[in-house]
Amino acid sequence: MALKSTVFKAELSIADIDHAYYADHSLTLARHPSETDERMMVRLAALALNAHQVESLCHGDARIGFGAGLSSPDEPDVQLTDFTGRTRLWIEVGQPDDKPIAKACSRADAVQLFAYGSAADVWWRGIEAKLTRLDKLSVWRFPAADAQALGQLAERSMALQATLLDGVLTVSGDKGSVSLEAVRWK
Repeated sequence: MALKSTVFKAELSIADIDHAYYADHSLTLARHPSETDERMMVRLAALALNAHQVESLCHGDARIGFGAGLSSPDEPDVQLTDFTGRTRLWIEVGQPDDKPIAKACSRADAVQLFAYGSAADVWWRGIEAKLTRLDKLSVWRFPAADAQALGQLAERSMALQATLLDGVLTVSGDKGSVSLEAVRWK
C-alpha cells in the first residue's frame, strides 16, 4: 500500500519590505512521504520570497501557490499563474537534472531554482555549464545550515511570519526564528 502525503497547514504573514508587499496567505502543503521537513520549508521560503510578484508582475491578477511537488515531477514546487492560465513563474527547489529545468523554461515566462543542502556546491559545479544557456532561469542557493534550521520550524499547523528586508528573509514561528539570504548563482 502506498503511503499518503502528510498535510501541513500554514498561516503565513508576509512583510516584504524590499518590495512593499504585505499580505496574509492561508496555505496547505502536502508533504510527500519522501520529502523532508527541510525541503518543504524551503518551498515555503521560496513562495515567501516571490509572493510580491502577484502584485508587481501581475498587478494582483494572479495566484501563487504550491504545485503537486514530488508526486508530480512535471509540475513546479511553487508557481505563479495569472488569471489567463499562463505560468508566469515556475519555482523548483533542490538539485534537479538539467532536462526538467529546460522543459520548465519552455513552459513558463521565468524559472527560479533554489538549491540547498550540503551537496549543493558539488551539484552546481557539475550542472552549471548545462544551465547557463537557459535565459529564463535564475539559480539561487540557501546556505545548508540555514535550510536545516528552517526545517526545524515545521509543524502540522503553523503560524509563521516572513519578513524580507535588504535581501534577508526571516521566518519566525512558535519554534523560533531563522534568517536566511539566498545567494545568486545564475
